Amino acid sequence: MESPCLRRLKGKAEMARRRGLGRGLDALIPGGGERAAGEVVELKVDEIARNPRQPRRKFDADELQQLTESIRQHGVLQPLMIAQQEAGANYVLIAGERRLQAARQAGLTTVPAVVRVATDEQLLVLALIENLQREDLNPLEAAEGYRQLADEFGLSHEAIADQVGKSRSTITNALRLLQLPEAVQQAVVDGLASEGHARALLALPTAEAQTAALSTVVGRGLNVRQTEELVRSLSGKRTKKRRPPRASPEERALEAELRESLGTRVTLRSGARGGTLTIHFYSSEELEALVERLRGEA
Repeated sequence: MESPCLRRLKGKAEMARRRGLGRGLDALIPGGGERAAGEVVELKVDEIARNPRQPRRKFDADELQQLTESIRQHGVLQPLMIAQQEAGANYVLIAGERRLQAARQAGLTTVPAVVRVATDEQLLVLALIENLQREDLNPLEAAEGYRQLADEFGLSHEAIADQVGKSRSTITNALRLLQLPEAVQQAVVDGLASEGHARALLALPTAEAQTAALSTVVGRGLNVRQTEELVRSLSGKRTKKRRPPRASPEERALEAELRESLGTRVTLRSGARGGTLTIHFYSSEELEALVERLRGEA
């Protein structure tokens, strides 16, 4: 049975989704303790723990170094969002992991933060939303976050979609990526293959076939459509070729008239917008004679 807290959170997430998640994360959870909503406080870096439900795993080293240099010169300009869990006084990061890491590397002892009270489920949902808003998650990180919501909190794909502002099919397709072998998943994380490539490989029946196909995709630099063709060929499926439509009696009669007039084979094909008229010849002499006849010289 759904808890009142979960119903409230889902209701607020739905409102945020309808507005494009534009209200920001602080609209989804209450303020921390007696602090005024949105109040910025200075917290010690050592007091802030990493969000254990943070779906993001990979950080670009060069971007992190650039952020570190910026923070070293200008400080942390955008406050972090911190959760103060209901069961204790420890602070857990919700949003701003790159800023926190860069602040530590820059030697800062405190950072500006806005404190909220959050449950375990809210920690995951809010970390997902924050990263999805910024498009910081790769497809596998997003899928893993959705899996946690489904497995650990019993949310349906529809409920997850409502929470994070995505369509149900997006959630379902993302979760299917977790069925792929580790080599394919790692290729997506490393940017060697896209989500579209990975979804195409799902059509192959075994992990071995998917991994072998991945090698071909990466080695040949295939795009998604070419990957789909490769998968069809490996599955023994051929792309159906469209048969040309049969000529109508009128077209056949016209072909015969032109054949008799020109003295060679003529093919007429009509389409939705016009068509083609093909005049066949079998030697250079025949071509010269046809040209003369068409010009009216013969």
